[in-house]
Amino acid sequence: MRTQVAIIGGGPSGLLLGQLLHRQGIDTVILERKTKAYVLSRIRAGILEVGMVKLMREAGVGERMDRECFVHDGTLISYGDDLFGINFKEYTNTSVVVYGQTEVTRDLYAAREAAGAPIIYNASDVAIHDADGQTPHITYRVDGMEQRLDCDFIAGCDGFHGISRQTIPLSVRREYEKVYPFGWLGILSQTPPVNDELIYASSERGFALCSMRNANLSRYYIQCSLSDSPDDWSDTAFWDELRRRIPASQAEALVTGPSIEKSIAPLRSFVTEPMRWGRLFLCGDAAHIVPPTGAKGLNTAASDVHYLYHGLVQHYRDGDDEGIERYSERALARVWKAERFSWWFTNLMHRYPDQSEFDLKMQQAEIAFLRDNHNAQSVMAQNYVGLPY
Repeated sequence: MRTQVAIIGGGPSGLLLGQLLHRQGIDTVILERKTKAYVLSRIRAGILEVGMVKLMREAGVGERMDRECFVHDGTLISYGDDLFGINFKEYTNTSVVVYGQTEVTRDLYAAREAAGAPIIYNASDVAIHDADGQTPHITYRVDGMEQRLDCDFIAGCDGFHGISRQTIPLSVRREYEKVYPFGWLGILSQTPPVNDELIYASSERGFALCSMRNANLSRYYIQCSLSDSPDDWSDTAFWDELRRRIPASQAEALVTGPSIEKSIAPLRSFVTEPMRWGRLFLCGDAAHIVPPTGAKGLNTAASDVHYLYHGLVQHYRDGDDEGIERYSERALARVWKAERFSWWFTNLMHRYPDQSEFDLKMQQAEIAFLRDNHNAQSVMAQNYVGLPY
């Protein structure tokens, strides 16, 4: 089999890239190691930056998003019982939207299937060959049979544990990582959100986040120990702890119910450089990870897709390789800014095991500065809605 662009990974970044290229007449084949049902079962973030929303519309898959999403003009931040808002619309004239990553993926699957574009599921033993040469190709197995996919370029959208990054020799790539000494315990519940806006809460007991998926589906998180298991937390224990970490006015309004999903996510910041090796390009989690504070994971993957999509169109339409030659440089310039924001916001809102009294006073002072200073709020708003591509 042959295609112009082989995409490894059938998650939202691989599907979005494939859909954008399809609309430009560029052929793609997507290899996914799991089933469609498995991919759609993964619960992920649901805050979309301005750039991601525009890409969805450009890909022709924005109709349901525009109809069903929640538009957020700001967010709320608390320290103890002190609660204040940051108005994105005021500082940036734009907003973010809440639309679950599962729904994004569902829309992209529907578009690819309607186009008749191929996705090969249950692709195992995937291996990349001659990525730095003139004849890149991929071998893989389906139902025990080895297959080969020849192509012009390979887009590695296969996540942190995928094969794409590992294909780049250690002599070429350099990795930067920070592992945080806590995780997020998250639950999904069929309850109305406690507030119309997201609440990022810092307290003496640790961080909490009140988020939502729709009017009757809420997503809540609390900072927890890395040694914890979801089984250690009953629903009652979770709700009691959440109430202790959010302002009293919000705790009183909180509607609780049985969890329909419960999990713990570790937090890390990670970047690999470069994001291109020959004809192999890394996108999204294959190249970088951010802590979920600020919801930059999917959105940073979308910016990678933007740069790679335009570079490939430039190559095929204009015979100009400037876009693909500079892909890594352009993507990384924005990635590191998103990493900085996620790192800053994580440090601002969480409690660390080794924090001194001085550290806590500095954290409290910085939150107060953000509350009282319009310039600080403007900087946060610009980063939260998404820096320009």
